[in-house]
Amino acid sequence: MTLNIRTLLRATAVAAVVGAGSYAAVPAFAAEMTVEVGGAPMYPSKNIIENAVNSKDHTTLVAAVKAAGLVETLQGDGPFTVFAPVNAAFEKLPDGTVETLLKPENKEQLTTILTCHVVAADAMSDAIMGMIKDDNGAHTVETLGGCKLNAKMDGEKITLTDENGNVATVTIADVKQSNGVIHVIDTVLLPKMG
Repeated sequence: MTLNIRTLLRATAVAAVVGAGSYAAVPAFAAEMTVEVGGAPMYPSKNIIENAVNSKDHTTLVAAVKAAGLVETLQGDGPFTVFAPVNAAFEKLPDGTVETLLKPENKEQLTTILTCHVVAADAMSDAIMGMIKDDNGAHTVETLGGCKLNAKMDGEKITLTDENGNVATVTIADVKQSNGVIHVIDTVLLPKMG
């Protein structure tokens, strides 16, 4: 069987056009620089909710945000900095705590807890580290929930201590969002008790 040059060139041209067409059909966000959280890429062109729902490490947080009615808020313009506890952080709470908080009658308490993880600013880790340094090693962070978190450095990692002494470590920093930034943390931060 002989292959003539005209057939070969035509096939190459068709392959090039098909290849170019399929590349052009790739959504713009697919070409973005992303960070992977919970097994899913986090796209800077998407908002906090659009990204968080894809993280298998944040299913409890997403369920809590829905139960508290905060989805619309966190899809808003922001900017927001969200310290996002992983599922394992919620599992460290006493047995039954999450289930109790997700009940409709506890919506106000749940909202307060969740907003203690949100700051009305776009605070990347280098800015937070700068504030810690400028404040001689400890910077007070005021949250939308009225909580005051104490930000410090533990080696190369940022830690946040709530008003009850619970310490969360930022495990993944600077997950850029269209309306702010997410810093993944390993402990749930709680409002002052008692």
